[in-house]
Amino acid sequence: VDNRPGGSGTIGAAAVAKAPADGYTLLLDATAFTVNPSLFPKLPFDAAKDFAPISLVLQVPLLMVVPANSPFQSVADVAKAARARPGHLTYASAGNGGAQHLAGELFKQGQKVAMTHIPYRGAGPALQDLVAGNVDMMFDGLGSSAQHIKSGRIKALMVSGAKRSAAFPDVPCSAALGLPD
Repeated sequence: VDNRPGGSGTIGAAAVAKAPADGYTLLLDATAFTVNPSLFPKLPFDAAKDFAPISLVLQVPLLMVVPANSPFQSVADVAKAARARPGHLTYASAGNGGAQHLAGELFKQGQKVAMTHIPYRGAGPALQDLVAGNVDMMFDGLGSSAQHIKSGRIKALMVSGAKRSAAFPDVPCSAALGLPD
């Protein structure tokens, strides 16, 4: 495994695109092929021409999470607070253009609220600031948030998707809350 972070996945994808097409170099990427062509005017690769898809590996829901001591007990609380003070609430992400960032933007559009995006260099630093209460909320993958939720350092208000997560059956799903996207 050769991790090549940065550029919302473009650095690693470019390295794989330049590698010999011999089947020994593979790319596991979450969002670059669907998002980056819309975010970057020029990419160092052509996703359609330089790559061949192999398989969908997994689907991971995102959780809306807040610090343990947050006054927010529900998604409705977050939306209400964001409407009351436009631009005041902050949400962290693992970086610009990733699923966490775009989930926040989709939430803002759907709820017609203004919130301030705080991009970090990865989910780890973003979660650290969330646990510390330095940001108000975050959309994060179930895997990286689960330990913090179970330990009580953060709380989950929603899981994305059409059904609840088996890992957190008490957390409502976005579709049930009227947020089908």
